[in-house]
Amino acid sequence: MGLKSKVEKWRKYSEMSDLGIISRRKFFNNAFDGALTCAGIVSGNFIIFLSHAGQYLSSTIIVITGLSTALAIGISGLWGAFLSEDAERKKKISDLKKEMVIVEKNLEDQDKKKERREIQKAMITPIKVDSTDQYKKKFLISKKKNRKSEKKSLIEQSERFATIVASLVDGGAPVLGSVLPLLPFFFGTVLSVFHFIVSYAVLVGILVYLGIFLGNISEGGHLKYTLHLVTAGITTLLVSLLLELAISP
Repeated sequence: MGLKSKVEKWRKYSEMSDLGIISRRKFFNNAFDGALTCAGIVSGNFIIFLSHAGQYLSSTIIVITGLSTALAIGISGLWGAFLSEDAERKKKISDLKKEMVIVEKNLEDQDKKKERREIQKAMITPIKVDSTDQYKKKFLISKKKNRKSEKKSLIEQSERFATIVASLVDGGAPVLGSVLPLLPFFFGTVLSVFHFIVSYAVLVGILVYLGIFLGNISEGGHLKYTLHLVTAGITTLLVSLLLELAISP
């Protein structure tokens, strides 16, 4: 199977399972969670850096703390999303099968009524049954059932595909949101204010991007969403500062 046919198959699966809507929502929520989590880590270390205890800090400590947190969030998101998505989509398929059984039963009841009417007619008026027509009718019914099972199989495949992709987005988005602000701390072991300034700039960039992302989905309101998200980042910094002031003697 070529790459083009695979992409076309994945696109079909995506449309059947509403994957686009689910993935966009998961990407935003988890990338935002990851960014704010990292903002809390960076802010806490920045406050410690500005205090007398800053001499005990290094870039390595912040990187290890940030990466450990990012991996924990990513694994939690991936594992939890896979289990929840798998359960929800299995329930969806189960409900769909139940509905199909009800429809098929109704069709069978209609066929039985039709068959009884034909028998009643035959009891009044003699008819000649062509065996070829009977075999043809059985073949068409069999073919119709095969098409139904093929359709159900396609639905199951699309739901399975959506479960895997949604889980990857759920696990990958927070890792991306958490790791990017840590990049400045990979350069040099001795901490400086410059490390934190660049990290905050990256955080603001992520929040602005997510605001534009939401604006594109809603087809407007880019500035509104961006201001909301940047305000959330500033609030995280202020809460960290107040927490440090409350704990410090």
